[in-house]
Amino acid sequence: MILKNFITIFLFLMGFATEAQSGMSFVHPEGKFVQVNGVRLWIEMVGKGDPLFMIAGGPGYSHLYMHSFDSLKDSNLLVFIDNFGRGKSDTAKDISQYNISREVEDVEGIRKALGYDKINLLGHSYGSVVVQEYALEYGIHVKHLIIADGLYNAKMWQENCDNTNLVFSENDPELWDSLMAIRSRGYRSSDKVHADLYNRFHSGFLYAYCPENFKHLPEDANYPNDFNTKLYYQFVGSDGDFYIGNEIVKFDVSLKLKDLKMPVLIITGRYDRVVVPKYSVLYKIYCPQAKFVMFEHSGHYPQLEEPEKEFALIRDFLK
Repeated sequence: MILKNFITIFLFLMGFATEAQSGMSFVHPEGKFVQVNGVRLWIEMVGKGDPLFMIAGGPGYSHLYMHSFDSLKDSNLLVFIDNFGRGKSDTAKDISQYNISREVEDVEGIRKALGYDKINLLGHSYGSVVVQEYALEYGIHVKHLIIADGLYNAKMWQENCDNTNLVFSENDPELWDSLMAIRSRGYRSSDKVHADLYNRFHSGFLYAYCPENFKHLPEDANYPNDFNTKLYYQFVGSDGDFYIGNEIVKFDVSLKLKDLKMPVLIITGRYDRVVVPKYSVLYKIYCPQAKFVMFEHSGHYPQLEEPEKEFALIRDFLK
């Protein structure tokens, strides 16, 4: 479970003003639309060197927060993508058009449109779902694969939901009792009254080793459609904060990862309470050929909490 609007909530609950609120809104690099699979997808490119495609999490987030990886622009050409239904990209007329296979094919379409034979891929959180499936389907076009705070199957995703709700129930019992009361009346995750209450939980500590580190998260209050709620529930199911369904429940690459031929780097954080280490360490079994690195002073965002260490690791890996 990846809490839907945790970035805004986290900064608010921790008492931080966002950069947008403080007049320091993130300045985007130049971007453009690419026509792919019958729709327009927005991309931004910055840097130099081999292309590194950046796939955001959620599911449902635009590429905006992925600019937290911008330090890599000195060694690679970073290609930020607003996947279908996010940010400036087109949205679906029918939510059934949102699915993992479509996400993979859109990445492939962008690769072709930009004229690259081979690309490097970095998928963060849910973005790891897309890049792993892409690498399995189009491995011939992948030079390096980076799985950042990622997931390998639905069982792991469900554990993330369970762990999150355990933390909420233990640390915010009054609000939890209120949530259980409305659930007893039949409300579920995708109902507005449920979502509004769920998003009041103190979620910051789920993602961070040190909350202060999140002050450097890129923010732009004016960026359109930074999170697509309808898309989120199409992927995780109507009660996806408790019991996953739809697209994610079918996801499982665990037994296929050993077949990947390209170099693979797997990054995770010791204090990540949504992509929990109990399951993350099993990547060592499912993808034994990969380089696996646990960041001991990070949560879900080592690029914010241990940036120098993570960026040095990634640069060395991509060499």
